[in-house]
Amino acid sequence: MWSHEPAGYDCPFCRVATGGETDLNRRGDVVWRDELTTAFISPRWWDSNPAHVIVVPNEHFENLYVVPEPAIAAVYATAKRLAAALMAEYSCDGTSTRQHNGPGAGQEVWHLHVHVFPRYAGDELYENNKRVRWTQPEERAPYARRLRERLRIRD
Repeated sequence: MWSHEPAGYDCPFCRVATGGETDLNRRGDVVWRDELTTAFISPRWWDSNPAHVIVVPNEHFENLYVVPEPAIAAVYATAKRLAAALMAEYSCDGTSTRQHNGPGAGQEVWHLHVHVFPRYAGDELYENNKRVRWTQPEERAPYARRLRERLRIRD
């Protein structure tokens, strides 16, 4: 009931959190890492909200129902840090966070994660799902660099 992760699941977010890469994410996408969390530029962009960030616990927890309170607190502390960095670096009007649990809620990766979006007046983020696209590492690189500089993280 609480788990939808298939047996033998090869978690892409665990690979990123441990310094690895996936078909979609590169090491250069990572903008924050501490002992409990990792944050990286998402490879999937909404046209009016480019370069949003995904925050994950470094330890594998499938969803909100099973994550221990210290781990979820650390994830949201990192999300807060990234929201402030997005405001400063992207000159956006605000930020939004999203977190999904289970397929009925739209969870696609079976590792708890929080999306932190830059928001702009009239951007229609929640209405423009048809304007979503996959990006290449070169397109994400300048955004990642700016956020790492803002957060004082070295490449």
